[in-house]
Amino acid sequence: MKKNPILWLALGGTLLAGCKKDFLDLSPQATSSAANFFQTQSQIEQAVNGAYVPLRDLTNLEYWVYGEMRSDNTSFQYNNTDRGQESQREFVDEFLVSANSESVLSYWQGSYRGISRCNDVLGHIDAVTMTADKKDQYTGEAKFLRAWYYYNLVRQYGGVPLRLESVASPAEAKSQGRATLEATYTQIVADLTDAAAKLPTKAAYAAVDAGRATKGAATALLASVYLTRKDYPNALTQLRAVRSAGYSLLSSYRSVFDPANKNNAESIFEVQYLGSQPALSSSFTYTFAPYTSSNFVTGDAATRNLNGSSGWNTPTPELINAYETGDLRKDASLQLGYKDATGTFVAQPYVSKYNFGIVAPGRTDTDFPVLRYADVLLMQAEVLNEQGYAAGGEAFDLLNQVRRRAGLPDKTAAAVSSQAAFRDAVLQERRVELAFENSAGTTWCAPAGP
Repeated sequence: MKKNPILWLALGGTLLAGCKKDFLDLSPQATSSAANFFQTQSQIEQAVNGAYVPLRDLTNLEYWVYGEMRSDNTSFQYNNTDRGQESQREFVDEFLVSANSESVLSYWQGSYRGISRCNDVLGHIDAVTMTADKKDQYTGEAKFLRAWYYYNLVRQYGGVPLRLESVASPAEAKSQGRATLEATYTQIVADLTDAAAKLPTKAAYAAVDAGRATKGAATALLASVYLTRKDYPNALTQLRAVRSAGYSLLSSYRSVFDPANKNNAESIFEVQYLGSQPALSSSFTYTFAPYTSSNFVTGDAATRNLNGSSGWNTPTPELINAYETGDLRKDASLQLGYKDATGTFVAQPYVSKYNFGIVAPGRTDTDFPVLRYADVLLMQAEVLNEQGYAAGGEAFDLLNQVRRRAGLPDKTAAAVSSQAAFRDAVLQERRVELAFENSAGTTWCAPAGP
């Protein structure tokens, strides 16, 4: 029988109209939207976990490019065979970066991706039923992470666009312009203050939740913000709170960074990596090894005779010479070269602080430290000195705790006899203690505005 196309179209339209409620209005099965996702505590937890992901992406690359390499601590090994993205990062190191740099774009987008995910959590959590403790935890995690992303941005760019709401439509995504420096810092302080009040302590988390933001992490980061702003009284209050929270120095400096000691007693917050999973692994061993070193630094047989390493974050002569004779941290943090296939020593320095072997080709298990107890001790020593030099006082004891672990003699009032001299001693100690952790000084750079 010949079919009437007009009839079939009409019938099809009737059937579709009749099924509209059951078929056409169904939510997408393959994707989720904010409207149908934020319904349960489990979904809020997934969204919080997602807010950590850009942090891991940033510390694997842009974080140290815009931090350590921007300082006088590190540079790069020039690679004449790769002039693509490599040159973009070189420009950052040399302060030649342009506004359309891919590296700038990646850093900016990664930071705001994290901020957006935090905003999504905070914009929907109040409508979801869960225990008060869990709501506080997830709110605190989102606010800590949002503050961390903004703190990195404000130190690079001054005031930045301050987005605090979940974006539900293209119209809401329209630029609101650039906030002032003061407004940006005010929001960072507000987020960290609330996070510190709501987050659990490190000890309160179950083992499966190790690495999440804690009360101690929010308090330590808030102290760093206050110190950056030269608000010494508030900084001291926060630092004393962290020091009473049960953290302590490990006896061995090298063991602080060993993946076998993840989230140890000295660790306040570190970015978590899992070498057994390709998407979750770190690659610092490869990134910082000389690109000419084949596998003689990484130990990865798959990279022999290939440029499997990158030669980034290369220690400068100035930093190498900053270590005092006998400082145990030097060999734990960097090497002056490597031996090639013939056993010949190649004098090309590289960062070895994160070299603890590989899990699989191209993948390591090493976390990146963001906040640790040694940093807190040095920040408190700095704050006390800025409030008034005291020969042989508490500030000296804090500084010397860090030095003793490094195998160095105490600093004495006879050798460091003024506020200016003690300030220099603290900055020197920060430089070598926190080398290659983006904490060489109190700030990376502090733009004046807007």
